[in-house]
Amino acid sequence: MNGQQSNDPLHGITLKYIVEYLVDHYGWKELANEIRINCFMKDPSIKSSLTFLRKTPWARKKVEDLYLYTVARKK
Repeated sequence: MNGQQSNDPLHGITLKYIVEYLVDHYGWKELANEIRINCFMKDPSIKSSLTFLRKTPWARKKVEDLYLYTVARKK
């Protein structure tokens, strides 16, 4: 890339970090209200959520979008 920065705002941020950040910020219950997916609603854990999100692109996109929105609001 010859020293150029990536335009991707998620560059270098792991999915695990994103999920942990959102859980710390919202808690599981509020996170489930924000994004209505079972891995946040029924017996949630970081591990089970990561497994589901890595296999489900549409759900991962929703989580990444919520993270970007939350970080932007915090600034």
